[in-house]
Amino acid sequence: MCDKRTYVLGRTRQRKLGSGRRTTSKLPREQWQVLLPGSHDGYISWEEFQENQRRLYGNNWKTREHGGTTPPREGSALLQGLAICGGCGKPMHVHYEQHERRRVPIYYCPRGSLRTPREGCQSLPGASIDAAVSGLAVEAMSPMALEAALTVHDELQARFEQADRLRREQVERARHEADAARRRYMRVDPDNRLVADTLEADWNVKLHAAAEQQQEYERWCQRDKSGLSPDRRDQIASLATDFPTLWNSTSTTDRDRKRMLRLLIEDVTLLKGPETVDVHVRFRGGATRSLSLPRPLPSWKNWMTPEDVLHEIDRLLDKHTNAEIARSFNDRGMLSGKGQRFTTRTIKAIRCRYALKSTLARLRERGMLTEEEVADCAQASLSTVRRWRREGRLRFHVYNDKQSCLYEPTGIPMNRRAGSVRSTDSNGHDRIEEMHYEA
Repeated sequence: MCDKRTYVLGRTRQRKLGSGRRTTSKLPREQWQVLLPGSHDGYISWEEFQENQRRLYGNNWKTREHGGTTPPREGSALLQGLAICGGCGKPMHVHYEQHERRRVPIYYCPRGSLRTPREGCQSLPGASIDAAVSGLAVEAMSPMALEAALTVHDELQARFEQADRLRREQVERARHEADAARRRYMRVDPDNRLVADTLEADWNVKLHAAAEQQQEYERWCQRDKSGLSPDRRDQIASLATDFPTLWNSTSTTDRDRKRMLRLLIEDVTLLKGPETVDVHVRFRGGATRSLSLPRPLPSWKNWMTPEDVLHEIDRLLDKHTNAEIARSFNDRGMLSGKGQRFTTRTIKAIRCRYALKSTLARLRERGMLTEEEVADCAQASLSTVRRWRREGRLRFHVYNDKQSCLYEPTGIPMNRRAGSVRSTDSNGHDRIEEMHYEA
């Protein structure tokens, strides 16, 4: 069985300009000349048509600044279409940035650039904001919140029933007055035309008032059909346990989460402060919640090497090379500031970034000698020094990944009791040290 269509007249208004042209403008529904719901058969009901119009208005991006919202899209930005700039009060836009191989939403308001070149209103990373609002949505569907909502609904339902009883009494009173006017008209003498005309007019007025009261009562009944049946109440109560599971399920898409969120939240106002981000959430129904979130750190601060790792690198550089330090960290499961495994290049970059002395400089400060200096002191060739190292006659320390070595002064076979050794200090300046060894 098909529903009834609605007959309307006067949805537009035409005006003639001084140039002779005519302009047509749409009028709000309150100014339509005629509005008769259910006048003839149609395909959808009047309520379904109104819902479709409301959704089309809300999904039109041209109406965003007049209460409309953009339709839910596929992106992960939970507040897409709901975020409002706390600086200028306009809807905020969304764009995505790549971070650690995943897309991160950014809420930004570009309207500052319209006033001042190269200066936006504000821009906020959305990952922490979405997580906080998501927690509020799940909290709003908790058992206590649902029980309070059902209690309030029951109280409102009781008030609706009381108002319905009063409206029925008004309808009955209007019908009784119409019946009384009819009886008075039927009892009048037909020859007395003046009295008959007066009673007939009074009867028509009473009939019209009774019809208006009946229509008003039916409209209120249609509006108050939101009462919950016992089965419906049980379904709502089960949302307390089903909703968190549904919200966090991997099968629930980002678009579905946005649709569910729009049933709970009207809008979210974001305002960036010096150290925090103020989030003001306005729920449907008038309730509000305010959150103060710490501002996310810049990327370079998130990527900084932890202090304990720096101290450990500084300690190991006394005796170990870059490759050995990286291998040690990876064996212990330690990660860099970017959450990656350590490499020789990573250790070298950290050492240069924080001005840590190299292993070579540290060994030289401790008096270690190069291969040439050992050969000069022992008056031997380089091949002989290398043979002594292989035989274990010299104590040496590797200072780079090419297996280059420095030698300890003790234990060097000397053909002369004293000599001078040219070396460099930590600042790169040449210095001459007098060496005294036992033959």
